[in-house]
Amino acid sequence: MTMTPRLRKFALTAHVASSVGWLGAVAAFLALAVVGLTSQDAQTVRGAYLVMEPAAWLVLVPLAFASLLTGIVQSLGTRWGLFRHYWVLFKLLITVFATIVLLIYMETFSFMAGVAADPSADLGVVRNASPGLHAVLALLLLLVATVLAVYKPRGMTRYGRRKQQEERRNKESG
Repeated sequence: MTMTPRLRKFALTAHVASSVGWLGAVAAFLALAVVGLTSQDAQTVRGAYLVMEPAAWLVLVPLAFASLLTGIVQSLGTRWGLFRHYWVLFKLLITVFATIVLLIYMETFSFMAGVAADPSADLGVVRNASPGLHAVLALLLLLVATVLAVYKPRGMTRYGRRKQQEERRNKESG
């Protein structure tokens, strides 16, 4: 299935916007994590961890799913295909992996918000390096996916080579 040029551009725009948005949201979460770890103001520390859970549900999770969905649509509707080129397959795996980790991590956000909401909890207990570590790792993964999308390294999968041979045979016989 190939998309019309107008639809292809729309799908590409949606994919780039959601993917770049996800990358930017992860960078903002890294900033929140740094604030939570370094601020000397107790309310600011608690606020950083309190805002992470709802912001993750309202921003990170929707952008992760939008990036995944638009990436699949984009690959299925273009010559790149979903399983034809290693770079597309690796981007898919990175996006699926990052989305799954994010969904699992949502429980941690909830726990941290609960601790931060407890005014009797010591700031040493409220502070947590985990969001910073996860944000750095997510940024690295998303940047690798971005590099793959821009450079499109060569290399077709076995499925891709087989499909390419089928297409050549169909052109020659048709």
